[in-house]
Amino acid sequence: MLTGEVVTGPSDAQMAWVAAWSDALDALELDVDAADERLRTAHLASVEEVALASAWHPPVGLGPLPASLEVRARAVLGRQLETAHRLSQTIVVSRRQLAATRALSLRDTESAVYFDDEA
Repeated sequence: MLTGEVVTGPSDAQMAWVAAWSDALDALELDVDAADERLRTAHLASVEEVALASAWHPPVGLGPLPASLEVRARAVLGRQLETAHRLSQTIVVSRRQLAATRALSLRDTESAVYFDDEA
């Protein structure tokens, strides 16, 4: 180091930028945690929860992702994609179950039913 050279850390603006991105990633992680919990417990979301989730907008004014948060952001993205995949599988299963239930409920209830009581 040269004499008289001042070594400074990140500026206040840089620290605020990283903090804003970190807060945004925190919020995304909480959303993924909530979705995972709903899938795990088969929780039916309330109308308010659905409205809140559908009203989500990405944060504005963050600029590009700081390099120091790239690994974390990729991990959050991976969790989001995994949860979205499990959610789509759950939707397919639910639709199949609903179709089967409807098919059973549409049976003619006036038809005769026989069973062998001598077995």
